[in-house]
Amino acid sequence: MLAPALFKATAPVWHEDLRSMRTLSRLAHGALAGAIIVAAVALPVPAPAQDKPPTKIVFSLDFIPLGRHAPWYAAIAEGYYKEEGLDVSIIPSQGTAQTIQAIEAGTAQIGFTDVPSVALARSNGSKAKMVAVNYEKAPYAIFSLDPGANVTRPEQLEGLTLGSGAGSFTPKVIQGLMKEHGLNPDSLKIDNIAPPARASALLSGQVPSIEFFVMAEPGLAAAAKAKNEQLRTFLLADHGLKLLSNGIVVTEGYLASNPDVVTRFVRASLRGWQFALRNPGKAAEDQIKFVPTLDVEKSVAELAVVKDLAVTPEVVQNGLGYFDAAGMKTSLDFMVKYVGFAGTTPSAGELYATGFLPSLPIKP
Repeated sequence: MLAPALFKATAPVWHEDLRSMRTLSRLAHGALAGAIIVAAVALPVPAPAQDKPPTKIVFSLDFIPLGRHAPWYAAIAEGYYKEEGLDVSIIPSQGTAQTIQAIEAGTAQIGFTDVPSVALARSNGSKAKMVAVNYEKAPYAIFSLDPGANVTRPEQLEGLTLGSGAGSFTPKVIQGLMKEHGLNPDSLKIDNIAPPARASALLSGQVPSIEFFVMAEPGLAAAAKAKNEQLRTFLLADHGLKLLSNGIVVTEGYLASNPDVVTRFVRASLRGWQFALRNPGKAAEDQIKFVPTLDVEKSVAELAVVKDLAVTPEVVQNGLGYFDAAGMKTSLDFMVKYVGFAGTTPSAGELYATGFLPSLPIKP
């Protein structure tokens, strides 16, 4: 393209003299070289190799999607998983035991469950391991009313009637805490009430107290206020319970085969947690894109409760997802002493795997 234009422009001086011819020759050679370069640049080049397709991950919650699960959906909506080369889909569960069953069966690759459930599962042959802990404080809580039982101190647990479930794990935890405080655990009276009926049983005066996860507090508080009563929340973790709770769990097999995938999933997830704790309203809106039946205001209230479980002085210092060997041992020791295992008691080291938290801590 360049050479013809140059030749046309210099045609009138082609026969002037030899000097002009030599000058033109040099110019023409230069133009021709330029044309060759341009042509070479214009030649088609092999297309670069296509980017690797994202790794598909099925992530199992510990329950049906609720406001407390907004961080995981925020990690999808805000693009954190995509940035790590992951295509994550989220499935519900009907409890932590089912979550572990899902990852063992391969229905999900990664799950959200608690340390006690991992310990119990491993005692029965499971190969599940925790790689990050999101709830530094266990969510077990006792709810009562004022006026009413008004439970605010451990001493009030003696002789208390508690709405709970037959065979539920939580009463054993409560009784263990009572022993830690030198109280008589046998004095705790359990009234068998199914979870869906517990709130109404408390509010109607059928029972003086119920046990639930603390995330139920906003809804119960609003219902109590409507009856001109005040809800009292007794969070066991605020009264001496040392028990790590929910976090990210995978099987040993998946961990061995996909360590980089797990590392990237953990990093993206903790970014989702950081975002949700800092921007609860936006995280709740992100979640509603996937779970439209939820309510933003209620989800924000639930996230505020979750923040108290997730952000401790240790997490402020070391980052979200943090845990250490001492905390795992303390949790297992509590389980051994007060809950017990039907199968072989696992060691604390069997409950977790290290090295999958971000090298640069993601702080709340």
